[in-house]
Amino acid sequence: MTLKKGDKVKVEYIGTFDDGTVFDSSEQHGKPLEFEIGTGQIIPGFEKAIAGMKKNEEKEIKLKPGEAYGEVNPELVRRIPREHLPPGQEPKPGMILIINLPTGQRVPARITEVTDKEVTIDLNHPLAGKTLNFKVKVVDIIPAIK
Repeated sequence: MTLKKGDKVKVEYIGTFDDGTVFDSSEQHGKPLEFEIGTGQIIPGFEKAIAGMKKNEEKEIKLKPGEAYGEVNPELVRRIPREHLPPGQEPKPGMILIINLPTGQRVPARITEVTDKEVTIDLNHPLAGKTLNFKVKVVDIIPAIK
């Protein structure tokens, strides 16, 4: 049985950068990643690469930024006045803020620079602009209900 649209799949994976640094793995989460093929629940290149795989099959995948989290969008880097930050905590580069959008959605923003008057925040996904490598093993396939 091979994976096809509508099937649910469970995969074990290790995600690394080109230098070998691990950025994520199913082991860190304590269980395999589970999702339905064709629903856009995961990054497009990952889903495309495992479509057609069989149970217990293993594969190595290399995804360019366009197949993963996209390129870095400079429009998502903004400067905001320090007084717009929540009081009580000194902002530092690398800190993550949760920003409330007008739609009510909450998104993470990474602080990249701090001056006396402004803080620069980056709303890009932390993995945007990066090539991602995965070692993947399909551990279970739950066929689509017909």
